[in-house]
Amino acid sequence: MTFSIPPDMQYSKSHEWVLVDSNTALIGITDFAQDELGDIVFIELPSIGEILTKNQIFGLVESIKAVSDLYAPLSGTILDINPTLETEPEQVNNDPYDSGWMLKIELKDLSEIKTLLTADEYGDQTS
Repeated sequence: MTFSIPPDMQYSKSHEWVLVDSNTALIGITDFAQDELGDIVFIELPSIGEILTKNQIFGLVESIKAVSDLYAPLSGTILDINPTLETEPEQVNNDPYDSGWMLKIELKDLSEIKTLLTADEYGDQTS
């Protein structure tokens, strides 16, 4: 199966995607991750204003198959969370890179971006 891996995003080894825009970033899980999980029924996200530390758990995704932790791909302060996911967690299955986004953060350390994978590197990891 071929998974969508947008070239304008960066990726973590734990299957989160990041879309950086100057000093902010949108974060979600990849098409590969949502497919592995199956039908998502619940998402637990932190609150606006909380501080994320790179590689620490920030929430969880529950599907009909499993419960999986979410790991922060970058450090920063949460500016926004996707309110739709509280009542429509399936948006992550339907559109993981757009309506299924999870968090928007203000980045603490821009140098951490260099530790993320490119679309090609992530594609190699999932194939």
